[in-house]
Amino acid sequence: MNSSLTSNANAPARKIELPLAVKVIMIDLDGTLLDTAEDLALSANLMLKDLNMPEQSTATIRSYIGKGIQKLVKRTLTGQLDGEPDAALFAKALPIYEQHYANNLSRNTRPYPGVVEGVEILQQAGFRLACITNKAEAFTLPLLRATGLFDKFEIILSGDSLPKKKPDPLPLTHICKHFNAQPHEALLIGDSLNDAIAARAAGCHVFCVTYGYNEGRNVYELDCDAIVESLVDASKLIAKLP
Repeated sequence: MNSSLTSNANAPARKIELPLAVKVIMIDLDGTLLDTAEDLALSANLMLKDLNMPEQSTATIRSYIGKGIQKLVKRTLTGQLDGEPDAALFAKALPIYEQHYANNLSRNTRPYPGVVEGVEILQQAGFRLACITNKAEAFTLPLLRATGLFDKFEIILSGDSLPKKKPDPLPLTHICKHFNAQPHEALLIGDSLNDAIAARAAGCHVFCVTYGYNEGRNVYELDCDAIVESLVDASKLIAKLP
């Protein structure tokens, strides 16, 4: 196991005791459960081709992942993380992207190493499991079914399931209420700043994986309780609350 406690240098020091005792485990989708980057990039480049715009590398588009498909399309069109494309161009581009992504949803997407085994370990240990993502439900549910993960979760919250999505704490607090758990009895496992901000705002614990997207940033800069290399490693750092 290669895991470490970490905290953001600008954040107050937090001490947690390991193994961390929780009831509920929430797991992010893109960059945590599934490696979706190739199919997201393929769809983005098919969109650009339809718009007679130059294609971009998978590595570049990978750095755009993390805040949902609308943001991904905006970033692809502008080449900037916070860029705003021409409104008419965006209105034209978004449905083109969504159609291409629907057609190529699981062409190359696979669970990361340790995901299937890790989820099964957590299930067998009796944790209540939820999937929480900013991806629209129209893409989330088919992807989970295609990769054999759909039945592993008691609740699945997509980016359009509630009025707000990560980094807002609402999806996390909703899941806690669903399972009748206090926020400090829940852990979010994710890969990005979005996940860390949402968990801290909700009062939940958060672990981050080393292999995700995080918009091209270093995961070790995030304010999280532990950094883990797989869900199997994460399972070794937690214990089931009675």
